[in-house]
Amino acid sequence: MAGVLCKCTPKRNSYGFNELLFGVRKGRNGFRTQRNVSTIVLPPLLKKKFFKWKSVMGKNSPVFSMDARERSKSLILKSSKQKRVPVFVMMPADSFSIDTLGTIRIKRLKALSASLKALKAAGVHGVAVEVWWGVVEHTSPYSYDWSLYEELFKMVSEAGLKLHIALCFHSNARLSSQHKGSVSLPLWIQKIGAIDRDIFYRDRSGNFCDDYLTLGVDELPLFCGRTALQCYEDFIFSFLDKFDLLIGHVIEEISVGLGPAGELRYPAHPSADGRWRFPGIGEFQCYDKYMMEDLKIAASQEGKPQWGENGPQDVGSYKSSPSGVPFFEAGHKSFLSDYGHFFLEWYSGKLIHHADAILGKVADMLKKYQQDDKTSVLLVAKIGAIHWWYHTLAHAAELTAGYYNTAQRDGYDPLALVLFRHGAALHLSCLEMRDRDTPPGYFCSPEGLLQQLQAVSKRRTISLTGRNCVDRCDKVFQSFPLNGVLVFFTLYFVVVRNQNFSRYVRFNTMQAIVLDILLIFPDLLERSFNPKDGIGLDLMMSLDSTVFLFLLVSLIYGSYSCALGQVPRLPIVAEAAERQVL
Repeated sequence: MAGVLCKCTPKRNSYGFNELLFGVRKGRNGFRTQRNVSTIVLPPLLKKKFFKWKSVMGKNSPVFSMDARERSKSLILKSSKQKRVPVFVMMPADSFSIDTLGTIRIKRLKALSASLKALKAAGVHGVAVEVWWGVVEHTSPYSYDWSLYEELFKMVSEAGLKLHIALCFHSNARLSSQHKGSVSLPLWIQKIGAIDRDIFYRDRSGNFCDDYLTLGVDELPLFCGRTALQCYEDFIFSFLDKFDLLIGHVIEEISVGLGPAGELRYPAHPSADGRWRFPGIGEFQCYDKYMMEDLKIAASQEGKPQWGENGPQDVGSYKSSPSGVPFFEAGHKSFLSDYGHFFLEWYSGKLIHHADAILGKVADMLKKYQQDDKTSVLLVAKIGAIHWWYHTLAHAAELTAGYYNTAQRDGYDPLALVLFRHGAALHLSCLEMRDRDTPPGYFCSPEGLLQQLQAVSKRRTISLTGRNCVDRCDKVFQSFPLNGVLVFFTLYFVVVRNQNFSRYVRFNTMQAIVLDILLIFPDLLERSFNPKDGIGLDLMMSLDSTVFLFLLVSLIYGSYSCALGQVPRLPIVAEAAERQVL
């Protein structure tokens, strides 16, 4: 392809699409559902949250394992058995920066090293890291540069922490605020896309989404002689070859990106450019020429070539509600019609085939690690938590995302069968959400979605994992103006100055307020001076680390003292608090 530097070699590592069959035997114990997912907010040093990952299989459901996985001590099963949930910290997206030579490097190495050691001391089990296709194979095909992740993984390992790896074949450039920590697709892929825009998803209005390659090119050799699936396969093989000694020892879980945001779905709800807003139903993403060609072939095989001429009609727009949209209501032109069934089977089937092809190859590569307890690693596939309009007949938002799940059909069962066949776990990210917390009138049901996935996981004997929503609590808090000031004055006048509370409660509350005030100063200094390098950056990192360690020690000491019924007196803080408590 013109304009693309190609370093293709005549021979490549090949893994076929052979189906892996595993023997099935019943596990020893069932595991209780755990839904109380907490989020711990770190100081500005890391500005990230802790997410507790867990098994959410049914209370008395038998857990099955597949062949060599029978002896696997995966993180999820181990944590359930021991009645404790390991805490993993997500590495911030803006942890990397590009230097003057165009090389991506880790920012603030000294601060990161100190933070990792502090996290280990605090009982954190490990770190979740996104490994980006656009970083490693950035310049040209087959040119893999793992130096960034070699350095990072070494630091994590030396700190005594474990790793959850997410292999990312998507771009987050549209989602990253002010492009901080944004990663695009590889440069050589972008050059091909500049010539042939149809390698990306397209909606019926002609808008392209370049966050992920369209499923229509999965088996087309458009990328310097390789198909999209072969590009993903070669990247995964290179990763496993490079970090072979860490698999199962340091790396306990590998999540394979299967679509936008790493989730197996279509980009039907693009919020970054304003086309979609919650709770819109979204739009079907099948109008690039390669998907349309595939649709025509499927329609001809069905004996209805006219069905392949275009996508569904009367489907509303991104921000529509399903009410009044003919395709999502009962009628002869709706999703319940013969055409509707054909189209949705094809549309969702493309996703299922995509997952089957990639997970099959990864499972084949991981077979050698699963034969030993000490090197076993958990394979994970993520899906989107599309819970709005769940309590409607059509489940319109799920249909546009590629999940053929309606009030009359279980659309997640075919996916569960694929995961079972390849020994993979299913991941969902809305475990803490309750129906009562969702806006009324939009028929949301995160609980209903979770219950459905629990049922299908139990039926197909696969593990169901997940985490809490990343930003939900913060967004609610930050939606109120002057929220920090309101909280400060509420605690000060309602608790600290209220004689109805014991002095013990008022004094400890005032100490917490003083600690919160202390956090303001490092942030103010950083915003005022914003040092980029040199001694200024070193001083700022030292200050951040000192404040963080002081807060950590204060938290441990304060919690321990309160547990013993004693009054903790924190250095510096206690004297300031004493003056305010009458």
